[in-house]
Amino acid sequence: MSVLRLIGSEIISIYRQSLLTIGAGQTRALSSTALQRRATKPENEQSEAVTAEEETAQEDGDTTASKEPIDDPKDRTRLIPVETSIRYLASEAYQQTYQGAPVWKQYRRNHKGPIPPNLTRKTCIRKGRISTGNPCPICRDEYLVLDHNNIDLLKQFISPQTGEVLSYQVTGLCQKKHTQLLVAVERAMDRGMLTFDVPFREYDYSEYYPVKANTSSK
Repeated sequence: MSVLRLIGSEIISIYRQSLLTIGAGQTRALSSTALQRRATKPENEQSEAVTAEEETAQEDGDTTASKEPIDDPKDRTRLIPVETSIRYLASEAYQQTYQGAPVWKQYRRNHKGPIPPNLTRKTCIRKGRISTGNPCPICRDEYLVLDHNNIDLLKQFISPQTGEVLSYQVTGLCQKKHTQLLVAVERAMDRGMLTFDVPFREYDYSEYYPVKANTSSK
């Protein structure tokens, strides 16, 4: 029995080696034929394949470009010069938008409950974009720039009776823009660009003190 097992194992090993040699020859033949086909491929087909790839790449580029927003109304990464803001305040577009009223007049705060909180939100812009659906009067209009040179805009936030800056509870400005407003007003006052003169009032003291009748006798 042991002799038969040895003979059978030798026959099996020889059979496996023959299969391996046949498979290697076939793979080599297939690889050589594939290379020959690639080498003999016509130049027209190769050029057509290249142009098709370029067209698909262009289409992909066009689709990605079309997906990008052209004009995002919530984008605040662009810096508007102060000169542009000054010209905007004197333009017809500004007059049609605000109808001669202060920029904060028509603004209404969006808060939970009937009683508004003491403080407004910290900021309306985060990471260069408006992060709220109801931004404050300055954040919602990117052409309103708080600067000490923009006197016409600063005057809208100053009380005509006292000459002080109006509270954020009245104007609805966020805390960041209100701080910028205070800094701009102080700089304008230091430079003499923004002044407040208390109007001179004449009083008729006869309305307060009755006129004494001349009762003296000679």
